[in-house]
Amino acid sequence: MPKNKVYIFDTTLRDGEQVPGCKLNTKEKIEIALALEELGVDIIEAGFPISSPGDFKSVSEIGAVIKNAVICGLSRAVQKDIEVAAEALKTAKRPRIHTGIGTSDFHIKSKFNSTREEILERAKQAVKWARNYTNDVEFYAEDAGRTENEYLARVVEAVIAAGATTVNIPDTTGYCLPHQYGEKIAYLINNVPNIDKAVISCHCHNDLGLATANSIAGAMNGARQIECTINGLGERAGNTSLEEVVMVIQQHQTLGFYTDIKTQQLNPLSRLVSDTMRMPVQPNKAIVGANAFSHSSGIHQDGFLKDAQTYEIINPEQVGADGSKIVLTARSGRSALAHRFHKLGFMFNRNDIDVLYDQFLKVADRKKEVEDEDLKVLANQYQAATV
Repeated sequence: MPKNKVYIFDTTLRDGEQVPGCKLNTKEKIEIALALEELGVDIIEAGFPISSPGDFKSVSEIGAVIKNAVICGLSRAVQKDIEVAAEALKTAKRPRIHTGIGTSDFHIKSKFNSTREEILERAKQAVKWARNYTNDVEFYAEDAGRTENEYLARVVEAVIAAGATTVNIPDTTGYCLPHQYGEKIAYLINNVPNIDKAVISCHCHNDLGLATANSIAGAMNGARQIECTINGLGERAGNTSLEEVVMVIQQHQTLGFYTDIKTQQLNPLSRLVSDTMRMPVQPNKAIVGANAFSHSSGIHQDGFLKDAQTYEIINPEQVGADGSKIVLTARSGRSALAHRFHKLGFMFNRNDIDVLYDQFLKVADRKKEVEDEDLKVLANQYQAATV
């Protein structure tokens, strides 16, 4: 396993589909799964097979068509769940069973009415059941973000000894601060004797807007798999955004990490997922939002027109975006106005722009955005008046 590769585990088809209104049929899931494989995703979590006949069918049919990516099925630490997941994954060339149980005291006492020792035994047993069907078993310690580190280390050591090859450390409630989550990963690296026999995975939720930051902190402290979704879809406030973690890793070369993601496909896949799941992307969403490469402030526009890097750290072509946009509003300046007139074929000098700018502001105050047609009217009127 390459030391500095961060494996991308996409759960758009499982956790992402848990968003109200985002239910997909099998045909739609297959289309997205094929696009995820083409993107370069390493592991595709295709569903939760025991949850419904539809999910079972989707996992099975996705497994039949995917050639390179690992296909993962989720299960609880219940024997029947694991058996059903294994059955659904029979079609997959590279199957993975993802099983686990809650490890925080909130879950142990309130959810399971159990004890730490009982949960530890259930965790080991679940992994042993899963290993009967595949050598690729991932264990999740649900609510690891709020699990005491010493107990979490005991659980992780036990499930690796039982055969888990990946251990997932979820910040299920999105509660952790980045330094806390990073320290948790570091604690496991330093205190679990057999940790070298498994990959540590980050599965962070975005309840406090920290999912991406926490995932990167996890990788910086030794995790080598990040679980994420296209557009940051997922339960409640969503999951770690795939496009964000991938571009953080690409832009910050000093981290020393890489992924196999073909970044030019990020925006097209974002649109596919948005359209298929009928879930619009917020305009100011990082990397894939409609405004991610738009400039409307006059100060920003002037700097951008002189050198794009003054206000853009990513070339839009890197992520498959349509390109940078100069949006003309009442906040825009003369540089942006002159630039747009030039693009429309009008070669006005500085004095012309000074006169036209006053007319432009009157239009801009009436409209949220001044369009090319508005500018053509202004230009034609100005030229007619000066003949």
